[in-house]
Amino acid sequence: MRDAAAFDDVQRVAEAVLANVSRAIVGKDDEVRQCLVTLLCQGHLLIEDVPGVGKTMLAKALARSLDCSFRRIQFTPDLLPSDVTGVRAFNQKQDDFEFRPGPVFAQVLLADEINRATPKTQAALLEAMEEHTVTVDGDTHLLPRPFMVMATQNPIEYSGTFPLPEAQLDRFFMKVRLGYLSAEQETQLLDQDKVESPFDELQPVIAPHELRDAQRHCRQVYVKPALKQYIARLVQKTRSHREIALGASTRGTLNLFHGVQARAAVLGRSFVLPDDVKALAEPILGHRIILRPNAEMQGSTASRILSQLLEHEPVPQLAYES
Repeated sequence: MRDAAAFDDVQRVAEAVLANVSRAIVGKDDEVRQCLVTLLCQGHLLIEDVPGVGKTMLAKALARSLDCSFRRIQFTPDLLPSDVTGVRAFNQKQDDFEFRPGPVFAQVLLADEINRATPKTQAALLEAMEEHTVTVDGDTHLLPRPFMVMATQNPIEYSGTFPLPEAQLDRFFMKVRLGYLSAEQETQLLDQDKVESPFDELQPVIAPHELRDAQRHCRQVYVKPALKQYIARLVQKTRSHREIALGASTRGTLNLFHGVQARAAVLGRSFVLPDDVKALAEPILGHRIILRPNAEMQGSTASRILSQLLEHEPVPQLAYES
């Protein structure tokens, strides 16, 4: 990235959003940075964890930090696809049918507990997430830009949930897990307890045009050819591993490449390091990997396999000029 001013813009956007979200989400700076990477890469975010750890709060805090239109859908088993995309309804005044947009027509869409809806309703987001359009009764409607889906879900072993289809999972740029706070962090949270939630005090800190500029500048971060080969080899190993039935897709390769560019920019660098790949391999590739049944029965996980691949894959030796 040769334009220093453009590079400063990315840092300013990232720091402003991180500081704002951290007012409502305590002790999760690394996870918030991962969400920022997704935002800067124009991707969609899946936040998965047990109930009560702040998934919805994180998604809402990110959305509020952006001066963008925002809608929320509470996914339930009886939710219909038309409740998401919209419907054609008869207008008596005009004596004709008209399209009434659904909540998906927003710049930031919070799909809360997405895996509580049936697969048919989940699939209503497929076209929107990939093509930024919605087709209803043969007519295609453009979604606003920027457009981002932030979805939360509980682990599928909880009752009343439906696992997301592979095609749906692959459209999420990254899956983030929050985990529990430490005792010290929860003490800090209790010290901050007020009558009003810190979330209520959050205000937008960046405008849509600032976000679009930062997204464009991230693509200028330099990636050495040896590091591109490292990324490609790592993804290729997921497709030939004996414990993996379905490896990461080409979309996953592209997402990892753009993700490491954005992470480097967020951390103040104009070039990518192998550490960027190691940090983002699991959140970007992990949810795209399907294990063989016998591997799952033996307790294997996508996270563990990716850790092993990273450990054994030769890391390119890079030298950057100061």
